[in-house]
Order: sequence, then C-alpha cells, then structure tokens
Amino acid sequence: MNSRVRVGSLFRGVGRELFDARVRNMFVDIGRAWGVPFEVVNDGEVTALAGSMALGVSSILGIALGTSTAAGYVTRDGTITSWLNELAFVPVDYNPEAPVDEWSGDYGVGSQYFSQQAVGRLIPAAGIDVSPGTPLPDQLKHVQALMAEGDDRARRIYETLGVYLGYGVAQFAGFYDLRHVLVLGRVTSGAGGDVMLERARRVLDVEFPELARQIEFHVPDEHDKRHGQAIAAASLPEVVGSPP
Repeated sequence: MNSRVRVGSLFRGVGRELFDARVRNMFVDIGRAWGVPFEVVNDGEVTALAGSMALGVSSILGIALGTSTAAGYVTRDGTITSWLNELAFVPVDYNPEAPVDEWSGDYGVGSQYFSQQAVGRLIPAAGIDVSPGTPLPDQLKHVQALMAEGDDRARRIYETLGVYLGYGVAQFAGFYDLRHVLVLGRVTSGAGGDVMLERARRVLDVEFPELARQIEFHVPDEHDKRHGQAIAAASLPEVVGSPP
C-alpha cells in the first residue's frame, strides 16, 4: 500500500520488530537511496498492463500460472486498479475437502488450481511416477517433457488444468468486465499450454456460450514474455519535471 509493505508470505520468517524497522519501508528507502522515481505495484497488475499495452486492448485480466497465481486487471479505461487483484486467494472450489493453501489456511483457492502446485497434485491421479520429495518445479519439468513426447497422461493433466481455467474465468467474469484474458507463466510453457487453453475455450463454449462470444484468450509472444513486464513497469512511476 503506497509502496509500503503491509503483509506478505515472503516475509513470514521475519519477526515483527525487524519487519517494522527494515521491511515495512524497504521500497521507499530504496527509492531514496537510488534517487530515482520508484513505484511498487503487484506483479499481476504489471502483467495485465503489459498485455494491455502489447495487444492494444482493455478490460483484460492477466493470469500467470507459476509457483502460485499472479493476477491483475486493466479496466475498460485502460488503467490498473487501486486494489490488489490477488486471485491466488480467491475461492474457486467450494468443496470443504478441497486442498488448503499452506500460507493463508484457506481451501479451494486459486493458487491450488492455477499453478505448479496443481500440476504436482494431478501427477499421481494421472498415473505418473515421480520420486518422493521431488521439488514442484522439477515435477512440472517432468510433465512438460512427457507432454513433448506425446504422453497421454501428461495431456490429461493439461486438459484438467484447462477445465479449471475455463470455470475460473467464468467465475471471474461475474465481478470483472472481461473482454480479454492473458494467460502466461511457466505452467503454460510448451505444448501443454495450448492444450490447456483449448480446453478452457471449450468449457466456455459448452457451459457459458455468451461468455465464449465475449471473451478472447491471449498468450504473449516471446518478445513480450521477455520484455513486456519491464516496459510496463517502467511506465508506472511519475517522473517529476518530465515532458507529458
């Protein structure tokens, strides 16, 4: 809030006294030390803004499937919002037996369905063997390698992720003015990402035909994957005394 840290899982191991002394104003202090315009914005918002700038569209929701779920929204007017669009902690599965997020303690939230955590949970269900204790990033790489070989078990994982995504987008459309959805992140890399998006589109076509006609899915090209967020982030701070 106002470039000051209020709470975050990244600092879960930092005690209150040290948090107040060194973390809370960390970004403000960095800006002063560097002597440059400095603005802190949620990574999901920058993702959405980068997509909006690259595609030349608005009313766009950006969803990055990675370690967790990063999300952001650009309004019809082409601006990011003044609040955090943290879809990682928004319920998408209301079954009380749904998986629980280890940080928030909530069940059925986005981070468990739009992330590498979802891939790791689906691996046993798909009949794929991995060594106990294999880190989630390595599990994802294993599934991606199998997908590249045409393994049907890996394909079923991505089809299931696509079902999650289709129903998730339909729910998000209930409180966002959605015309575009930008999907990216390490989970979407490779052929599996195409399968996932195809299945998400099919869910909308079958279950929510009006939304299917209204919402268009996008994936970034390699240039935007590499540079889009940096360009968008650089446009955020107000440079005092600069030309309009």
